[in-house]
Amino acid sequence: MTGSLQVKNDKFYIVLNTVENAKRKQKWIATGLEAKGNKRRAEKLLRDTLTRYEAAPPAPKSDMLLSDCIRDWLKVVKRRVDEVTYQGYEQSANAQVIPYFEERRTKLCDVSVKLLQAYFDEEADHGRKDGSGGVSPASLRQYKNIINQTLNEAVKAELIPSNPCALVELPKMERFASTFYSAAQLKKLFDATKDDPLYPLIRITALYGLRRSEVLGLKWDSVDFDAGRLTIRHTVAKVTRKVEKDKTKNSSSHRSFPLTPEARAIFEAAQAAENENRRLCGKEYSENDYIFKWPDGRPFDPDYVTKHFARLLKNNGLPHIRFHEIRHSCASLLLNGGATLKDVQEYMGHADIKMTANIYGHLDTARKQELTNRIAGSIF
Repeated sequence: MTGSLQVKNDKFYIVLNTVENAKRKQKWIATGLEAKGNKRRAEKLLRDTLTRYEAAPPAPKSDMLLSDCIRDWLKVVKRRVDEVTYQGYEQSANAQVIPYFEERRTKLCDVSVKLLQAYFDEEADHGRKDGSGGVSPASLRQYKNIINQTLNEAVKAELIPSNPCALVELPKMERFASTFYSAAQLKKLFDATKDDPLYPLIRITALYGLRRSEVLGLKWDSVDFDAGRLTIRHTVAKVTRKVEKDKTKNSSSHRSFPLTPEARAIFEAAQAAENENRRLCGKEYSENDYIFKWPDGRPFDPDYVTKHFARLLKNNGLPHIRFHEIRHSCASLLLNGGATLKDVQEYMGHADIKMTANIYGHLDTARKQELTNRIAGSIF
């Protein structure tokens, strides 16, 4: 309970900050004291009032549901994070976290470490089972993040005394094993897709190890033909709704690459095709600065790229990988070619080398084993 003195109509009022039915409220209490010459008496009244309220029996617990509290948190966090991050929170909350606790009618005041630990253990057990319905370690971390932030807000609002989620330990789960293409497999991919609309996009993704959002975000101001540079400065991402941003995922993602002869040829061909398509389509052409697009000027949609890439692999009898794993294949080739983890971190645009080590550390270890075997063969 907190409070303050306010002057209204030349008289002192005590203003108490309270929480009723999960909402912050102010309670005004008239002192009857004139503002002039009565400040000390008013301050004593304020202290006595706070003492009396704090000594009173606790108010009945709120019947607010945890699921409703999460919904309220979503409204708050939408103002704090970018649109793509919010879409991730929204999708996870609405698809899994909210339905789970709403079905059980879990009240905010009943949330405990034991209850949350049981929830995460149950989700992890589902994730360890074979099949497509299991939750991944990344999803489990997302669920905890949502609940943890929700309960932090509830603590700030004085709805609960502490956050039990802070004491929960996520169960250990095996990390998702990414699949990589070798150089020979990438060549087969290029040969199989050379007549496909996505072919130029796939080649640039593999050459520079770009994220889907980065390759789709390439605009003509990203390509400097005179200086021979490609700069990553825009992104197009989608979780539930497409978001175009004139900035990268983080400052490390804003990076430049030499424009190789192959890349130059791809971009020059794309520029020539765009000019010809604009002439053929006339007023029907969709004007924009994006490089990879349909003949009528519409940029490729992120979902189309993901789904069409999967169909390309299946139709051509190629091993299944996700589109994002073209990027991983690039990193694998760099490491196998002698690049260090630090080199790969900068090339991939990771903010922290720990992330690079977590994803590609086992590949670096394999390369070091090969080098050690060479040395051993020379010495012994």
